[in-house]
Amino acid sequence: MLRSLFSRKKQQEITFLAPLTGTIVPLSEVPDPVFAQNVVGDGVAIQPTEGLLLSPMDAKVTHLFPTHHAIGLTSDTGLEILMHIGIDTVKLKGQGFTPFVAVGDQVKAGDKLIQFDLATLQESGCPIVTPIVITNGDVVAEKNVVAKANVQAGQEPLMTVVLK
Repeated sequence: MLRSLFSRKKQQEITFLAPLTGTIVPLSEVPDPVFAQNVVGDGVAIQPTEGLLLSPMDAKVTHLFPTHHAIGLTSDTGLEILMHIGIDTVKLKGQGFTPFVAVGDQVKAGDKLIQFDLATLQESGCPIVTPIVITNGDVVAEKNVVAKANVQAGQEPLMTVVLK
């Protein structure tokens, strides 16, 4: 009986797969202060070279912006992430974005989430750098970006997160 009072919760580690193919960019270099100053949360960004966003982990789709430029996922452990394709892309009003999922869908790491047209984003003058941030950092004990300079979507780890 007392044993349960003293049992410790084992820390859990989650590994995110790279959700995009491209080049790793520190969040501090994203040309938007909301992301660069970690206002939304801590994480990393990718400068994509292909227009396909994949799920970095097994999760539930908890947010899909009506303009399809951003998506929120929540893991079974409660970790919440936001992936925001490009900067100021909300102004495109969905043009160039094709979602493969809806709010409430369960996804596995590597599943297609959103396809986007890189040319449309670039022609609109929107930076295409894509932040991947943890929006509930209070549950995180440690975050490590493990990816090297370039990543392949769905093929290699992007970062590891240890939950409290």
